[in-house]
Amino acid sequence: MKTIGLIGGMSWESSLEYYKIINQTAKKKLGGLHSAKCLMYSVDFAEIETLQRQNKWEELTNIMINIAKNLKISGADFIVIGTNTMHLMADDIENKAEIKVLHIADVTGQKIVEQGLKKVGLLGTKFTMEGTFYRQVLKDRHQLEVVIPDEDEREVVHEVIYQELCKGVINGPSRQKFVQIIANLTRKGAEGVILGCTEIPLLVKQEDVEIPIFDTTTIHAVSAVDFALT
Repeated sequence: MKTIGLIGGMSWESSLEYYKIINQTAKKKLGGLHSAKCLMYSVDFAEIETLQRQNKWEELTNIMINIAKNLKISGADFIVIGTNTMHLMADDIENKAEIKVLHIADVTGQKIVEQGLKKVGLLGTKFTMEGTFYRQVLKDRHQLEVVIPDEDEREVVHEVIYQELCKGVINGPSRQKFVQIIANLTRKGAEGVILGCTEIPLLVKQEDVEIPIFDTTTIHAVSAVDFALT
């Protein structure tokens, strides 16, 4: 088994899910007392969020590259970034740290294609929804059309992520807002919806909506084990 290098802490609530799913999957696939070989570098998310808010992406990129280098030195065979937004610098991490990054949008796109869908909605931080780094992977590698919420809805999603979910707050009224936003994406033609923030699956479950959801936390974590076993 390859050793997984997990960059976590963004937020620790979703990193906890990553660690749990990765080890549950390893045990399921290998049986017995098996668990996953992994290393985790957990950041202080307050520092990361401040730099995001200040649009200091070059500084964030350098931080992520250095973390990946440290994980590689410590024995990691590949990198799993436990957050969708910070895949903005995935190519730079892979190239400058010289280590494979298992891209969350790539493995999610594979799952969507397996279900035969062509057009999907995307929820996440404003950085993820409005940027091209995520949608471009889905378009170029998987020929998927991606739709995003309207501007005011994007603001709602972004605020719930940072002010509630990243703080471990699960709010019923916020769930209803997300369900309505997903319904609006359906009216735009979305056949499924990507929960493109690793905290959103803490709030929205498949039983809450009518179209298929793609839980990027679970998809990414399970794919990490699959990759580690190849």
